[in-house]
Amino acid sequence: MRRPTLTALVVIVGILLLADMLVVNPALDGLAGIVIDAAILVAAGAALAAVGSLAVRRAGDLWRRRGDPIGATLVLLGMGAVLIAGLRPGSQGTTDPAVAWLVAALLVPIGATLFGLLFVTTLAAARRSLASPGRDATVLVAAALVTLVLLLPLAGAGGSWLAQAAQWTRDVPIGAVFRGLLIGVAILTAVFAARTLLGIGSADD
Repeated sequence: MRRPTLTALVVIVGILLLADMLVVNPALDGLAGIVIDAAILVAAGAALAAVGSLAVRRAGDLWRRRGDPIGATLVLLGMGAVLIAGLRPGSQGTTDPAVAWLVAALLVPIGATLFGLLFVTTLAAARRSLASPGRDATVLVAAALVTLVLLLPLAGAGGSWLAQAAQWTRDVPIGAVFRGLLIGVAILTAVFAARTLLGIGSADD
C-alpha cells in the first residue's frame, strides 16, 4: 500500500471515529464498531506475529548456541505453559483456572519485581537529576513527590482528602495537559496528512 493511500485511510478512520463520538446515529455507530473490531483483529494479529517471531528467535539462539541459553529456555517454557493452559482440550481460555494460576503465581510476582527495581532506579535517577544544574529536574522531582503523597493509602478523613485531591489533580491540571497534547498531535497529524495527500513538500513551502 502506497504511503498517501495509507495516510488517507488513517485520516478517514479518524474522522469516522470522531464523527461517531459527536453524532448520535445508529448506522454510524455500527460502522465505527466494525472499524474498531477490525483494528482489534489487526492488533491481535500483530501481537501473535510478534510472539511467533520471539519464539523463533529464541529457538534459533538455542539451536545455534548463542546468546543466553537459560533466558531463551525460560522464555520458550513460559510461552509453552501459557499456550497449553489456555488451548488444551476443555480449557476455558483466559478464564481457565490454570491460566489464572499462572498469572497469579508467575506473571504478577515478576511484574511486581520489575516495578520494585523500577522504583529503585527511579530514586537513583532522581538523585542524579537533583545533583545536575537546572530547574527542570527539580520541578519533575517535586511533582513526583506531590503525586506520591497524594496516592498514599491512608485511612480516615486524611486519606479521603488525599484521594479527592489526587482525583482533582488527575482530572483538572494533568487532564488539561494531556488534552492539550492530544489536540496538538491531532492538528499536526491532520496537517501532515493534508500535505502528503496534496503532495506538498518542504521545497514547496
